[in-house]
Amino acid sequence: MGAVSRAELQAVRPGLVDAYDRALPRARAEILARLLVALAHEPLPGTAPDPMHAAGSATVVEPFQPAAAGLAYRLGGETITDPVVLVRRLGWPETFAGEIGNSVANLALAYADPPPATSRPLLDTAPDLATVEQLVADGHPLHPCCRTRTAMSVADVLAYAPEHRPTLRLTRLRVPAGRWYGTGEPVLLAHPWQARRLREAYPWLRADGETGPVRPLMSLRTVDTGAGHVKTAVDVQMTSAVRTVSPAALHNGPVLSALLGKLTAGLPLTVLAESGAGAVLVGGEPSRHLAHLHREAPRVGPGETVVPLGALAAADPYDGRPLLLHAATDPYAWWRDLCHLLFPPLLALLHRGVALEAHGQNTLVVLDRGRPTRIVYRDFGGVRVSPARLRAAGHDVPRLDGDLPTDDPHELRTKLAAAVLGTVAPQLVAVLTTAGADPAKLWATTAEAIATVATADARALLTGPLPRKATTAMRLAADPLADVWTYHDNPLAA
Repeated sequence: MGAVSRAELQAVRPGLVDAYDRALPRARAEILARLLVALAHEPLPGTAPDPMHAAGSATVVEPFQPAAAGLAYRLGGETITDPVVLVRRLGWPETFAGEIGNSVANLALAYADPPPATSRPLLDTAPDLATVEQLVADGHPLHPCCRTRTAMSVADVLAYAPEHRPTLRLTRLRVPAGRWYGTGEPVLLAHPWQARRLREAYPWLRADGETGPVRPLMSLRTVDTGAGHVKTAVDVQMTSAVRTVSPAALHNGPVLSALLGKLTAGLPLTVLAESGAGAVLVGGEPSRHLAHLHREAPRVGPGETVVPLGALAAADPYDGRPLLLHAATDPYAWWRDLCHLLFPPLLALLHRGVALEAHGQNTLVVLDRGRPTRIVYRDFGGVRVSPARLRAAGHDVPRLDGDLPTDDPHELRTKLAAAVLGTVAPQLVAVLTTAGADPAKLWATTAEAIATVATADARALLTGPLPRKATTAMRLAADPLADVWTYHDNPLAA
């Protein structure tokens, strides 16, 4: 955090300054570790020799592991502890150095402002979804821009970022007749950060009050209203993209909701439907900057808690240990339950024609007193749809906008595997390993669950390297939204 931003923290939350200063070395180490992992595994410009070996660390830097205290890296005789310095020494763009610095600052701010301690493990209290999601301080476990929020001030981050546990209200902006695209009333639900800018740029949008209280989920721009979820547009760079709502998403949401409702019939997988999307027409086209969509909220019964898989690695405010370790009192039985719930329906759905990008934010597990009972999926960004497979399964092929349709089996498998096997599973295995579980046994259980599905896709996932999204390479690419993959040894291979 630069001097100006630190001065702002002093002005808006002076009580956090000392905690921020203490947290800053840890935040630098975490982002530096992500960069070192990327240097070791991704196709990057200016790759330095031996990037996995770090000064002051007894072990190499491994993915999904907490960064060692005092982590540093030697490059050309210089010992580097600040990831911004490393980016500059490698000759990467100054814009990326700015994003890294912003990520460090916001991560330190998250560490400085933890949730209050609880008197018992959080999952014992059957918390609601927003409470669980707001525990996630670290963001994406591999992306060095995991906490980048460019264009947001310190005050904005404290007011709107989920890790600071805010409650806010969306702004209702009434849209003139003839300028509305959507099925509901011509009222745009705008995030308050976005609304201030929209009113200045589009003075013909009329203020129409506010919604009731809402709480941001893991994705800052998606909020829980209590009755459902609303995805809003927020023109802020977060991790890999500026978070708008594209015209393709407005069209595809209801179409994919209907399709997946049919394809998941009989599977222990619930897909949260999207509906009620709307956008303001600018130049005759729906604007991605002035749009929202509604999504169902997951339903839970007595004693049940729904948790994004990525949030299971978050620290429990009871004792600082990951939530997963309180749920998985028997790690092997718990992992078996999860794998047999998760992988067969995802592979069945892939065989029927849809590859879900099942990463830790949009794939959720319902826990009944800690035990996995079913899977919930949300958000259709990044999915791929095979027209040929849909036809073979006896389904009509809907019209979809964007790059969703593909019949390439490698592309379909990669989209699924890179998320659920490249990121989600190894993160959770790493957490269970910290409590003494044998990772070889956990991966054997994963392979066993996949092998129950007799498809070519399942067989392919059990052999050969596994993909993972190369997030740093994507940020440095000419087109940062184009998928770039890296590959690693397959722990499922016999």
